[in-house]
Amino acid sequence: MAAGAGLVVLVARAAWFEPRRLVVVEHDLRLPGWPTGLDGLRLVLVSDLHGGGPHVDQQAMRRVVERVNATKPDLVAMLGDAIDHTVVGGNQLAAEAVGRELGAVRSALGTIAVLGNHDWAHDGPGVLRALREAGATVLENQTTDLEFRGMCFCVAGMADATTRRPDMYATLRDVPVGQPILLLSHDPDAFPQVPSRVSLTVAGHTHGGQVSLPLLRGLAIPSRYGARYARGHVVEGGRHLFVTSGVGTSRLPIRLGRPPEIVVLRLLASVTSG
Repeated sequence: MAAGAGLVVLVARAAWFEPRRLVVVEHDLRLPGWPTGLDGLRLVLVSDLHGGGPHVDQQAMRRVVERVNATKPDLVAMLGDAIDHTVVGGNQLAAEAVGRELGAVRSALGTIAVLGNHDWAHDGPGVLRALREAGATVLENQTTDLEFRGMCFCVAGMADATTRRPDMYATLRDVPVGQPILLLSHDPDAFPQVPSRVSLTVAGHTHGGQVSLPLLRGLAIPSRYGARYARGHVVEGGRHLFVTSGVGTSRLPIRLGRPPEIVVLRLLASVTSG
């Protein structure tokens, strides 16, 4: 009987309570190639809303926006999969409705976005248009320059690897040598191709495995690298990646040990910087 009760509690937590939680996590990252003049920039990551899933309706999106705005971001990065029409128990949510909600995000330098595989699978042009109408700068193998405290830096956005054609070389080709670069990619599998002059790559897509149970987590991570880039801060060869577990759910509307999250990154110069 105790085992049965425990199973009921576990299922309720995974299918109802945890997918409706929303946590804000903050990290300080010391980054190579990030100058002291840009110290303290607050970059907020919002990814994988999967709008239309049973736990992510318009009201839930308003809650996400409220929590983002409360962090007082300097820059917001939206990392793809704003909509998803395939989550079990969900309803189709139009791209225009998602755009209206996300248009209420407020940050000092604005919002930069890339699209994900679910966006393109369901209504890529619609999501692209809705985000731009909401005031976001949407990048696909493109860059944009921003200024913070009088210093310029570059934000690059990669095309989705599953549904589009990412081109790392073409994207970064015209960025001046020495200019600080932040790179946005929906899928963290792009990270091995990121050159060392990129100070930080940010990504989503994996949901952190969505369910943090050893046997299930590995099966649920959509990456050719398994759990290597599942979540959090990864450093390889001096290059830095941060992967957020995102907000919504893919396929099954469950989360366990991976609550929906908004990530606030405070970007700092490396301690070895001159």
